[in-house]
Amino acid sequence: MPSFDTVCEPNLPEVKNAVENTAKEIATRFDFKGTAAAVELKDKEITMIGDAEFQLVQVEDILRAKLTKRSVDVRFLDKGDVQKIGGDKVKQVIKVKSGIESEQAKKITRIIKDSKLKVQAAIQGDAVRITGAKRDDLQAAMALIKKDVPDMPLSFNNFRD
Repeated sequence: MPSFDTVCEPNLPEVKNAVENTAKEIATRFDFKGTAAAVELKDKEITMIGDAEFQLVQVEDILRAKLTKRSVDVRFLDKGDVQKIGGDKVKQVIKVKSGIESEQAKKITRIIKDSKLKVQAAIQGDAVRITGAKRDDLQAAMALIKKDVPDMPLSFNNFRD
């Protein structure tokens, strides 16, 4: 019975490369000379540090540009609050989302069940497995999910015949 998995997984090596390229650009840009502007990646969390909030916005713009250039969807980023740290410095933590939350997984299964397609959806951890009798039904389910869930960067893998 054909099946596929719907997942939400970023390309972590590309995220790491984008963060490193952002750090290089910050080090070489004239407007960041002599400031505390920095960006680093640690365990699916990107930490941005700057002298003021406007610097964090500039660093985030650079990071988004680098991620987009490397074909990483920026919808994977979950921005945290700006925190003040010692002195005049501010910090912001951006989490890199991976895995489908249970609420989103339930929404996907509900969409599949309401569509009257001859497929079944089952939540398996942080992925949703969709099985059906025909490959065409599965492809229709993929199109339906892409159309009805635009706020998440979903990908489909593990397609089995």
